[in-house]
Amino acid sequence: MRVLLVGAGGVGTAVTRIAARRTFFEAMVVADYDPARSAAAVAALDGDGRFVAERVDAGDEAAVTALLARHGCDVLLNATDPRFVMPLFRAARAAGATYVDMAMSLSRPHGERPYEECGVKLGDEQFAEADAWEEAGALALVGMGVEPGLSDVFARFAADELFDEIEEIGVRDGADLTVDGLDFAPSFSIWTTIEECLNPPVVYEAERGWYTTEPFSEPEVFDFPEGIGPVECVNVEHEEVLLVPRWVGARRVTFKYGLGQEFIDTLRTLHRLGLDGTAPVTVPGADGPVQVSPRDVVAACLPDPATLGERMRGKTCAGTWVRGVKDGAPREVYLYHVVDNQWSMAEYGSQAVVWQTAVNPVVALELLATRAWQGAGVLGPEAFPARPFLDLLSAYGSPWGMREQ
Repeated sequence: MRVLLVGAGGVGTAVTRIAARRTFFEAMVVADYDPARSAAAVAALDGDGRFVAERVDAGDEAAVTALLARHGCDVLLNATDPRFVMPLFRAARAAGATYVDMAMSLSRPHGERPYEECGVKLGDEQFAEADAWEEAGALALVGMGVEPGLSDVFARFAADELFDEIEEIGVRDGADLTVDGLDFAPSFSIWTTIEECLNPPVVYEAERGWYTTEPFSEPEVFDFPEGIGPVECVNVEHEEVLLVPRWVGARRVTFKYGLGQEFIDTLRTLHRLGLDGTAPVTVPGADGPVQVSPRDVVAACLPDPATLGERMRGKTCAGTWVRGVKDGAPREVYLYHVVDNQWSMAEYGSQAVVWQTAVNPVVALELLATRAWQGAGVLGPEAFPARPFLDLLSAYGSPWGMREQ
């Protein structure tokens, strides 16, 4: 396997550090718009000759296709933000490469009833091309991070091995992370965080299909394992709700995120001020007016999450809560994966949230390389058997857990 990794930020850099310990691939080309970032990621790997740094504009399909061909890469792993999903998705198809991402094509709210009906859903643009991928015998594995990704694998595992009937699948994400010296410092891309938190959340019900609610709706307190404890979680737009029902039978699917009231209030303020917008606005500059995206300005004003590891304390938990019936009796479980920031920094030099996101696509790549996972079309993690993934994740030194509720 020869991999083109596009994006050398926090997650992309963590991918290289995790992959460097494995032998399933022949080469990994690390490409970024900023050549200093890709060069730094490769330089940190102690001369591992399988890695090479390149520069590429993720929005330039022709350039990405040419880079795939020049290095003979048969897989494209997308570690950029969701704005670049579609150009990279199309570039992989043009080059005849397998495509893997950790987030899906962007949504657009319904024009008249945004908090009741779906407009363009997450992943719709990709699934619209599923037939072409399948007819070509090509694979696009979408949503293969931690959430979405591992959370979806948990859903498939529950359906295959733990339940006869599933009433509800609810992804629940919480943490007790703090950053020394900073009152507001998101542990993941603020661009992506704004996108998923301020868009109308999607809920799935078998009798109703997909529908939307208002941001931060249906608050609940969820007790997270391994000392994290109770965290209030709210509905957030996320890919699992659009992925899980395609392959796993459940009467209801939700995603709730433990944001905290201060974080919610900050996001609401950004929205009221229009600072969550992505359309460029004109701003006076020393050399004349310039066009800037308000959301890009917010991102530029905050610290890079990849640089916060040394100042972070605590754990992050990603997991899937499932309620249903097994052998005629009610059952309720929480399948989860916890990463302690102190461990991930000591072991890999990557903060917990980006490391937890990065390990899952590397596991998936290894399963594709060994053909333990095979398929064609546009497929989510639920389309593949869960047990090989969970066994290999444990072999990577990061075991998962299960709690009977």
